[in-house]
Amino acid sequence: MEAMMSSRADKYRVMKFGGTSVGTGESILHVIDIIETERRVGPLVVVVSAMGQTTDYLIRSIDAASTGDMSRAESVVDRIEESAIANGMHVLAAIGKQNTSAAGRPDLVDHVRQVLAPLRQLLRGISIVREKTPQTLDLVMSFGERISASLMVLLLESKGLGAVYADSRDWTLTDNTYGLAKVDVSASIDRVRALVEQWKDKIAVNTGFLGRTADGRTTTLGRNGSDYTATLLAQALGADQVIIWTDVSGIMTADPAIVSDAYTVPRLSHQEALELANLGWPMFHPRTMIPLIESGIPLWIRNTNSPNEEGTLVDAEGSKDENRPTCVTSMEELALIDVEYKQIAEETGVGERVLRALDERDITVWMASQTPRGRAVAVVTPQRQAAEAEAVIRQELEWEFERNLVGSMRVLQPVTLVTLVAEAMGQTVDVAGRFVQAMGQVGIKIKAVAQGAGQRSISCVIDAEDTVVALRTVHAAFNLAHQQVSVFLLGKGTVGGCLLNQIRRQSKSLMEEHNVLPKLVALADSRRILSNSQGIDLDHWEDLLAKSAPSTDRPSDILQVLDEIRRLPVPVLVDCTAELGMEKLYMEAFQRGIHVVAANKKPLTLHWEKRQVLMETARRYHRTYQYETTVGASLPVISTLKNLVRTGDHVLLIEGAFSGTLGYLCNEVMSGVPLSEAIKTAHSLGYTEPHPRDDLSGMDVARKALILARELGYRLNLEDIAVEPLIPPELMEKTDLIEFFKSLKEYDPIMADRVARLKAEAKTLRYLATIDPSAEMSGKGLVHVRPIGIEASHPATRLRGAEAFVAFTTVRYQQYPLIVQGAGAGGEVTAAGILADVLNLSQTLRGR
Repeated sequence: MEAMMSSRADKYRVMKFGGTSVGTGESILHVIDIIETERRVGPLVVVVSAMGQTTDYLIRSIDAASTGDMSRAESVVDRIEESAIANGMHVLAAIGKQNTSAAGRPDLVDHVRQVLAPLRQLLRGISIVREKTPQTLDLVMSFGERISASLMVLLLESKGLGAVYADSRDWTLTDNTYGLAKVDVSASIDRVRALVEQWKDKIAVNTGFLGRTADGRTTTLGRNGSDYTATLLAQALGADQVIIWTDVSGIMTADPAIVSDAYTVPRLSHQEALELANLGWPMFHPRTMIPLIESGIPLWIRNTNSPNEEGTLVDAEGSKDENRPTCVTSMEELALIDVEYKQIAEETGVGERVLRALDERDITVWMASQTPRGRAVAVVTPQRQAAEAEAVIRQELEWEFERNLVGSMRVLQPVTLVTLVAEAMGQTVDVAGRFVQAMGQVGIKIKAVAQGAGQRSISCVIDAEDTVVALRTVHAAFNLAHQQVSVFLLGKGTVGGCLLNQIRRQSKSLMEEHNVLPKLVALADSRRILSNSQGIDLDHWEDLLAKSAPSTDRPSDILQVLDEIRRLPVPVLVDCTAELGMEKLYMEAFQRGIHVVAANKKPLTLHWEKRQVLMETARRYHRTYQYETTVGASLPVISTLKNLVRTGDHVLLIEGAFSGTLGYLCNEVMSGVPLSEAIKTAHSLGYTEPHPRDDLSGMDVARKALILARELGYRLNLEDIAVEPLIPPELMEKTDLIEFFKSLKEYDPIMADRVARLKAEAKTLRYLATIDPSAEMSGKGLVHVRPIGIEASHPATRLRGAEAFVAFTTVRYQQYPLIVQGAGAGGEVTAAGILADVLNLSQTLRGR
């Protein structure tokens, strides 16, 4: 990848910065730093969009002016002016040229006001005639890019970087289709080549999105217009590459708002990008790609806020990995119109006639398919155009309808178009079959399917309500795993030690049978931190850690290790501690592009708002957070619940013994073992938390119940859960373990008496938690955690040893609840669950 980033020193590179990249003073500073760094490589041309929401404000201003409300229009322009000045002052202060006082830099203030003065005059004219035309709208919107580019020039100059303002209207010649002007490419290229001598060795900052007709009227280029400006410039200059700087780290395999495991695609071909553009992918537009395809110029999409991340490369060649599809995309709010003939209709050319009629009425068709010999034709249109499309089709097929040749005409809405895009699909066996099978396995009905002749994509139409499940399912089906997973382990206690031994024992088989190699690259305990990007020897990790120097500033040292491993293949932070405050470290990891696998329940049981910040941070940085072991050790409790919910089932009740530790204790006391002895044995076997009171208080179970309740969407906090401990609270006040075990003996007779009474009633003691959505509706507590006696018919009666048990009663599993049962405590089983989470994560990210 780095080799592809190299640029010839005598060739231009074109860099485009989107609205979010220049939306604040802080982001503009990032842009200037990037420009300064990249300028050292060779000559640059820059294209900028309007700052932040400026275009939206400009539209508001002309809307107000066109109704005669000049006061409101002026106030909107004032807001644009104040924002531009504030951003500029922030940058100037940061680079040490001036303080943040507006009076301290009157030339910047005057400059902004001078640029916006013609806008104010234009709006006054519009307010007089009270008319907004497409032409005046384009002219008003042009001020967004004009103020952005001119301010960027001033700021670059203040940093000592030679820059010149370049109004793209001076070289982008268009027709007069306002709002979506068509560019005269040949004439525009000639104009660029005539202008380039004026730029000389300065950085030409171009306004994106704008053009001008032959008689001098301002036009705009429509959606992704600034990207189009950049690729036209690149074609005219014979540039080495185009870099689109935005707020994401490249093209994602799916919408991360829907697919939490979506990741950046390293490389696409021009044709793949064009395919995505034709599917409405927001990062591309077909016009943007055409200059690149014609000239063979590569395009990079990179993150302004994370300039060290490589992003996505789009070039003529694309990825050579034939086993990796590229992206899963969806288009929503669509309608499927299906026409079926009673007899073969191939001679009537139904498909061609329908498409031609819809095209003549400017109705968008996102997909069309026809059965062999023309017996049926289906088209997918925007839902807002469905009624008109239906009328057009009926009119076009009027002759057939009158003669009763049409068997049916159905309009299904809303529907979603789900598409898998990959350059290598044509060379890979059974992509279409796997695509359809993945949908069928989760019960999604496909309404129509089509594959392009170029074999770069396959699409299907599904009900809108199945969109989320479909995207996640297809994404999972085609995301295969990396060979290496770089593990940073926190905690080498019972669970952490077992995990390291399991990785050591399983490494060979994982590599040979699953093509996955978990590699320990860093290890930390409470005192020391050991790291090695090449991998720590798992046969001698204890000696190596013991010989490493004690950490003098553990939080800072851990962050330094995160910085070191962020560039390694699939970096994963694995938390086997029970420490408080780990959510802060998780967020640091997410921000560095590091995934998290954790057995630590505490970050998940923070106050709801803090927990949501943690989850949102993982989503924002497109990282995976796996925490299966926080509830049932190696038991698939959370994943089972997630699968039930995401496949559309409705949970009626969750009931179970979430703690294998308490299950073990209940079994022991029911068999006659004194409670104090049972607890001491459980502690020695590693079943309990470091201090057994954390188990006996019921708070460990409460945390697990809270985690599951939140997975159902309930905004609960720990204090919302009714908890009754296994032993009286006063017995848990002793922090010293020896004293604690002594005090427990005093409670043995009371517990023995309780057990005797339960046996007399033919009941069994179990420590259960219940999550009952119906209780919330009735005003009762949603979640209860307590020791209770259960009847012999209860499924938890058969629990043995440290087994944990969870029963899901749902709409689908109402008569016979879905039960997850097995060992729920102990270092080996918990470590196995963590390793399974790591492997699941790696499989999700394969092909990245």
